[in-house]
Amino acid sequence: MLAIALLGCVPASLSSDSSKAGDSAASVTGPGIAQPPAYTIPDTEVVELRSALLQRDYQLFVALPESYRTQPDRRYPVVFVTDANYAFPLIRAIGARVGAHGKGVQEFILVGLSYAKGDTPAFSRRRDYTPTTGAPKDAEPDASGHPPVHGEAERYRRFIAQEVFPLVASSYRSDMQRKIFAGHSYGALLGTHILFAEPTMFQHYILGSPSLWFDHDVMFAREQQYAAAHSDLPADVYFGIGGYEQANAASDDPRFSAEGDMVGDMHRFERALASRRYPHLRIASDVIDGEDHLTVAPIIITRGLLRALPPQR
Repeated sequence: MLAIALLGCVPASLSSDSSKAGDSAASVTGPGIAQPPAYTIPDTEVVELRSALLQRDYQLFVALPESYRTQPDRRYPVVFVTDANYAFPLIRAIGARVGAHGKGVQEFILVGLSYAKGDTPAFSRRRDYTPTTGAPKDAEPDASGHPPVHGEAERYRRFIAQEVFPLVASSYRSDMQRKIFAGHSYGALLGTHILFAEPTMFQHYILGSPSLWFDHDVMFAREQQYAAAHSDLPADVYFGIGGYEQANAASDDPRFSAEGDMVGDMHRFERALASRRYPHLRIASDVIDGEDHLTVAPIIITRGLLRALPPQR
């Protein structure tokens, strides 16, 4: 099971006893007082993975659907999500709550892609999720003082394809012909990179608040390069973004973006893709009013899952 501490995910040994969640709202320690156990998420596993390609250690957080043990001949679609420390428990809960035992969303295996062990989240995601070395000016060193590194998205994509996929395929009853990518912000930037590098690597892409501004709109140039060399883009893509993710000089609401127009970027990018008239590209988008860059992610994931895994009647 995956144990959840107050501020993040902490791996725990596997157990079949889901009743061992701690009852206390806060830890009480002292002489003779035991540390309360962490809350554990049932039907989850933490898989240690040493990447031969990247020469780094990662963890995969894996959640199995409710029917996994009672339907041994069944195979399941797989949702792969970036920024797993935040997104893994969120998507598992959405899958259970909205899924309603497959009546709202089909059951799926969930694989959370963790940050590299020993790196801070910011350092790991900046390096692994960005397509070029054109770093934003405000990028800061990590907590240990290491200068930020950008531009290893292609290496990380190959790590997923060559090391993560085979492990999932051999370890779980996964339908690897039904793979869904989910990412937000820099995670969606990575998804956009994958879309142009190897579009059939995933069958569905859920791209929330994509950082299309990165490196002077480099993904717009990538889109043009792809279109010049290809006549099709076989993928199903869902974009979502919060209505506050744009500047609004007429409003003093602090939730509006102080700079940049990510909403406009998303619309411009979608129009560019639609203009190519790729025969096997399906694309949809939502601007979700009343939500900003931080609050919109659960809604985007919910809508994306409903699109990618509608219930089978």
